Amino acid sequence: MPAAGGSPVRLALGGLCALAVAMGIGRFALTPILPSMSAEIPLSASEAGMVASANFLGYLVGALAAMSLAGSAVRSGFLASLIASVATTGLMAMDAALPVLALWRFLGGIASAGVLVFSSTLVLERLARMNRTGLAALHFAGVGIGIAVSAVLVGALVRGGAAWQGQWIGAGTLAAVLGIGAWICLVASDDAVEPRPSAPDAAPAPAARIARPSPALVRLAIAYALFGVGYVVTATFLTSILRASQTLSVYETPAWAAVGVSAAVSVWIWGRVSARLGGMRAFSLACAVEAVGVAASVLVPGAAGAVLAAVLLGGTFMGITSLGLVEARRLSGGDPKTVLGLMTACFGLGQMLGPTLAGYAADLTGSFFWPSLCAAALLVVAALLTLRPARA
Repeated sequence: MPAAGGSPVRLALGGLCALAVAMGIGRFALTPILPSMSAEIPLSASEAGMVASANFLGYLVGALAAMSLAGSAVRSGFLASLIASVATTGLMAMDAALPVLALWRFLGGIASAGVLVFSSTLVLERLARMNRTGLAALHFAGVGIGIAVSAVLVGALVRGGAAWQGQWIGAGTLAAVLGIGAWICLVASDDAVEPRPSAPDAAPAPAARIARPSPALVRLAIAYALFGVGYVVTATFLTSILRASQTLSVYETPAWAAVGVSAAVSVWIWGRVSARLGGMRAFSLACAVEAVGVAASVLVPGAAGAVLAAVLLGGTFMGITSLGLVEARRLSGGDPKTVLGLMTACFGLGQMLGPTLAGYAADLTGSFFWPSLCAAALLVVAALLTLRPARA
């Protein structure tokens, strides 16, 4: 009989807790706390964008580094990244200086990427050995769950009069609690061992031929970079947009929680859509749907705009992320690791540039109206680039 720690549901729940810590909180808690930071420190829109971009730069660096280390020391890498993610979240409360805030967000980005790569390696390989790969959706739901619970927590702290430092301390405490759950489920059990390497072949396999990228793969990579810019403007500034309106500020917490709940189920939903339409067309459709949500955040008045923006953003950005990587691997032509690294770099570059450019544009124009419309337009271009299906 397998040890309790070997339960596939427990593994998936451990992965859920890990991604809630590192991604839902460590990467996205900035969004609901940002309006208070901007008002109390204070931060201009461009300065707030620079803090967010530092996090995404760290994520890019961490993802590329973790991919090169994922075959060894997975357990120790996971623990180190998990602890660092909790710590860098809480340390955001220590100093209001812009360089210090950017530094903690940069280090937090590295940690969140490490948790994503290492926890996915621990969870997905062990689920595959148990023939329970369908539980992978529960693992990835952690991103949305983390967004939702941190939104509720920050909203309660704001209503209680907590300053921005108290909100970060609350987020760090929540991350620590969930981190303990992740540790118990994934590491503290009897069978928490490094994933077993594949048995070596009798003779070394010939090196994979690195083919010239197909036009379809080039189009997908460009679309993935545009998606990085397009989604991150609203993902970073949605609560700031709502806070700026006297009538919509009450929707800050419900809107960001709705993003999280929608994200929690989006990977499963878009997986079903992909099975019906094909990966490239599903990617295109998801980009088009997200463009509607991003535009709605500034074009549709009242609560309807907030609801559309939250549900359509949350319901697509994790789905697009997974669809892009799966489709790129299919089109990789025998060199998936290099192609996945390229896709990660394209996406990371896009989401790193998005908040800073949008922040400067908001400072110049006085609102996020034009930055949001430009982001929606980029998502439409991404949808058009991937509208035509591609053969492997």
